[in-house]
Amino acid sequence: MKLKIIIFLAIILTSCETTNKKVITNKDFKNYSNDGFALIFNNDIFKKRIVSKKIDQRSLIIFNNKLKKDTDIKITNLLNEKYLIAKVGKNSKYPIFYNSVISERIATELDIDPDQPYVRVETINSNNTFVANKAKTFDEEKKVANKAPVDSISIQNISLEKNNNTKVKKAKNTKFEFIIKFADLFFEESAITLKKRLEDEYNLKDINIKKMSKNLYRVYKGPFYNLGSIKNVYNEISDINFENIELIKL
Repeated sequence: MKLKIIIFLAIILTSCETTNKKVITNKDFKNYSNDGFALIFNNDIFKKRIVSKKIDQRSLIIFNNKLKKDTDIKITNLLNEKYLIAKVGKNSKYPIFYNSVISERIATELDIDPDQPYVRVETINSNNTFVANKAKTFDEEKKVANKAPVDSISIQNISLEKNNNTKVKKAKNTKFEFIIKFADLFFEESAITLKKRLEDEYNLKDINIKKMSKNLYRVYKGPFYNLGSIKNVYNEISDINFENIELIKL
């Protein structure tokens, strides 16, 4: 039986008031955010059937199979913080390793490095920030960690910058060093339960836990130091159907 693991990622932003907090559920999947690698479209990958549909190279269209057609999204080059607003095109088949397929125009405007096309794809909403309510018990998390099949939801902070996009932040370290993040959990016991299931029941080796803060524990695999190695492991993980794991740069 294939595994789908649901993790309600509870990220508490201390700058937000309690009244602005919202519990994200499966029905709120339109509030989507994913950090990963983009595939830059060209005619060769279409001819080789790596991608099943074409993208006009001058367009601001992306392929993303988690979101509905015509969804407005913000796509950010996480190495230099350049971003633009684009739109989701028709459903297209493409390798599951990539979180999107983008046009050459998007790649050029965002100065995306073809060897490290690390981007965040996130939906745009009238609310600038989405926060999961901290009111979650260990028993609830334990049930989640032990339950299958389920979906994974990634909750991120979305701030629509007011600064002019021409003011680009200094580029981040371009050394290739990434991890595959499975989940962020409130309780260490929950993280240990998930790690044990991944290793014992699904034969995933070298699963790690990192304490991110007082109440946040990350379950991950890595680090990886080249694109080929992380792609191979990601493809193995995709066979057990994780819905929304993320690639995080160290």
